[in-house]
Amino acid sequence: MTQSGTPILDTISLPEDLRRLEPRALRQVADELRAETVAAVSETGGHLGAGLGVVELTVALHYTFNTPDDRLIWDVGHQAYPHKILTGRRDRIRTLRQSDGLSGFTKRAESPYDPFGAGHSSTSISAGLGMAVARDLEGGDNNVIAVIGDGAMSAGMAYEAMNNAGALKSRLVVVLNDNDMSIAPPVGAMSGYLARLVSGSTYHSFRELAKSVAKALPDGLQKGAARAEEYARGLFTGGTLFEELGFYYVGPIDGHNLDHLLPVLRNVRDSNTGPVLVHVVTQKGKGYEPAESSSDKYHGVARFDVITGKQAKPVANAPSYTRVFGESLIQEAKDDDKIVAVTAAMPSGTGIDLFGKEFPERTFDVGIAEQHAVTFAAGLATEGYKPFAAIYSTFLQRAYDQVVHDVAIQHLPVRFAIDRAGFVGADGPTHAGTFDIGYLSSIPGFTVMAAADEAELKHMVATATAFDEGPIAFRYPRGEGVGVEMPERGRVLEIGRGRIVREGTKVALLSLGTRLAACLEAAETLEASGLSTTVADARFVKPLDTDLVRRLASEHEVLITVEEGSIGGFSAHVAQFLIDEGLLDGRVKLRTMMMPDTFVEHNKPDAMYKAAGLDAHGIATRVFEALGRDAAEIGRLA
Repeated sequence: MTQSGTPILDTISLPEDLRRLEPRALRQVADELRAETVAAVSETGGHLGAGLGVVELTVALHYTFNTPDDRLIWDVGHQAYPHKILTGRRDRIRTLRQSDGLSGFTKRAESPYDPFGAGHSSTSISAGLGMAVARDLEGGDNNVIAVIGDGAMSAGMAYEAMNNAGALKSRLVVVLNDNDMSIAPPVGAMSGYLARLVSGSTYHSFRELAKSVAKALPDGLQKGAARAEEYARGLFTGGTLFEELGFYYVGPIDGHNLDHLLPVLRNVRDSNTGPVLVHVVTQKGKGYEPAESSSDKYHGVARFDVITGKQAKPVANAPSYTRVFGESLIQEAKDDDKIVAVTAAMPSGTGIDLFGKEFPERTFDVGIAEQHAVTFAAGLATEGYKPFAAIYSTFLQRAYDQVVHDVAIQHLPVRFAIDRAGFVGADGPTHAGTFDIGYLSSIPGFTVMAAADEAELKHMVATATAFDEGPIAFRYPRGEGVGVEMPERGRVLEIGRGRIVREGTKVALLSLGTRLAACLEAAETLEASGLSTTVADARFVKPLDTDLVRRLASEHEVLITVEEGSIGGFSAHVAQFLIDEGLLDGRVKLRTMMMPDTFVEHNKPDAMYKAAGLDAHGIATRVFEALGRDAAEIGRLA
């Protein structure tokens, strides 16, 4: 509390307010900031553990550096809630991930304190280096700081950026937030002392003197002296890898100890060296016991009770698609020992954790390395295994070159299980599964399926298992299924064949994916207005069921395609076929429905689909418009 009894956090609107405080007040600021973060996320849900782990680091960075003139980049951004509270957004922090509220990640349009938008990992060093080089070209002197977690350091892009930074020698600070103890030895007073020592000007001066002396030696001795200095310090502190990439390494230091953090960051700020890496060890979920004791450290949470930590997760009416996939794959793997599962740091998010408990020796989590995951799966396929690469749609984008060159060109039977297809709700545009239909179905020899419900997903897992004639993919959304009766075992579908779900004569709704339920609901509305409606489930984008499309176009006055993907996807294949066959020259009116050609901001999924016109009302409206009828009639029928 301040002398007036007001919490110190209440006196801080922006980092410049924080920087007016005495260092001794920062411990209390951190405690209040942690409590505020817990309280806010308990109301909104979101990513909690990562943010709690960087509270002290957030305070120390904003206190030491002159943000926003000094650029502070948070990799991924899901740890940036404390940062948002300190940078003028505390009054909106309880709108996190809500409609028209704050993004769950950093976002340039939201604040000048977010110099780079994120959502996918391992981009911060590349972006920071770009900013540092731009500063140098402009003759500026501001600092650029990239904060990256040890998990994000498993991606090759981070090392590509570090290698480039080491060669350019631009002044750049990288803070490695090691919250899994996966790199660092135990941290204590001695390591904190050493970090302060090696980041200080005295050590820099001594090191430069040693280098000068070494340069005066004959070549052989000069190289030996340089090598000895580098490896001695590397053994002392663990930073040899980063030194090899051209970074000056400092650490490891305790990321929760402000007495350690502040002097090291000051030294780094005031140094004139090139790229510097500060290795900080933190604890995910720090300071909130339920998060500390949770196996996932409350990485992502629903609304919860602050006292007990109990999450208010909704009661499911049907199994989640993710669970259906995991359990279906287990069923198939019990009968087929060639099935293996590959994921890129998302075992629970993709259902591979279930498979891993049953078949640990056949489960491979390669870290945040989607490119490697795909080519690794391709290698498994060359040896007769049946790899299922379970990757979110949005993350598979990162491995597109590998999908084309390492899988498709070689016609290897890698099975792609694509989770998070369509809108994903609170995670917004960075995580939406928008483009996979278009980017996979354009590749020669690729088979692409989309599940209309949880039973269809089970059939598609069985189909992919049996299919051995090239790459095959099946997509499904986040969340629970629609509540259909589940078969005991998935059956193998005929490749390239859809199905008629409901027969009619005037209007045809051709659905791909889980908008089938909305199409069936729309059909009821259309029937009530005298429009006999056929509803079909395409099942396959590629190969397209041309017999089904021909029949729908020939026997109906209106044909509407409906999909949960971007322009250039399923509808493009349908339209291309109809044009080539001359089937649009007749009486059929073709209309297409898809996700809008914009990046849609976060909201509840139902609200997102409604806004996109992809709900039952929107589909019925599209039919009325095609027929030249007044869509207001739909409201009178409701």
